Amino acid sequence: MSSPNGLGRITVDRDGDVLIITIDRPARRNAFDGALARQMEAAIDGFDAGDARVGIITAIGPTFSSGQDLKAAAVGDLGVTKRRGAFGVMGSPPTKPLIAALEGDALGGGLELCLACDLIVASESVSMGLPEAARGLIAGGGGLFRLPKRIPFNVAMELVLTGESLPASEFHRLGLVNRLTKPGEALSEALTLAKKITACGPVSVAAAKQIVHQSWTWEDERAWDNQSEYVQQVMKSVDLREGLQAFAEKRAPQWKGR
Repeated sequence: MSSPNGLGRITVDRDGDVLIITIDRPARRNAFDGALARQMEAAIDGFDAGDARVGIITAIGPTFSSGQDLKAAAVGDLGVTKRRGAFGVMGSPPTKPLIAALEGDALGGGLELCLACDLIVASESVSMGLPEAARGLIAGGGGLFRLPKRIPFNVAMELVLTGESLPASEFHRLGLVNRLTKPGEALSEALTLAKKITACGPVSVAAAKQIVHQSWTWEDERAWDNQSEYVQQVMKSVDLREGLQAFAEKRAPQWKGR
């Protein structure tokens, strides 16, 4: 249970090869101060260093995250860490796949937290948006450069200039939300999606994620050379040999993660 004074916490649980990271600060609408950001960073560090293969970020209460705790910000307590940046994850997300599972609204920094994830599963009851401009603020957690890469540019521009939000169903239509669920089913659907990923080779998945994310800045003529470092990791891996042998023997592969 969350502390009654709203301090909150980040909890970590396992479901097989999936790590579930839960924001538990509903008394502050899951807003981030420095302490909560440091807890998130520790959870992401543990995920990157551990043997879990996919991570899910979810939250307790009717709001996924309302972003920065403005009361904390007023006294200089920002939800930022030195290594991973805003909310302990936005500046340096994990190398492994990360899924956001939304049962509550994701506005401002809450949406930016989703954009630090690779995939998004959301309940149809959820609203999402970047309302900062309507409040005289600016979305400084990556939303202004990440959102236009994941939905049409003109739609992203309208959202950031007007501060208006949209239902998750519209973001699903636009392609930002991967899975749209009935209320109460976002986490279970995220687990289903995560287990589809864990069925794949972990070396291949990690390399593919890095190529996809970094390729935004690559020109075509340089992309072949730039991706070669990651491709070679896969080609030299034990998992590649296992995947090919399992296919030939018509059995499920037993991944080693190396």
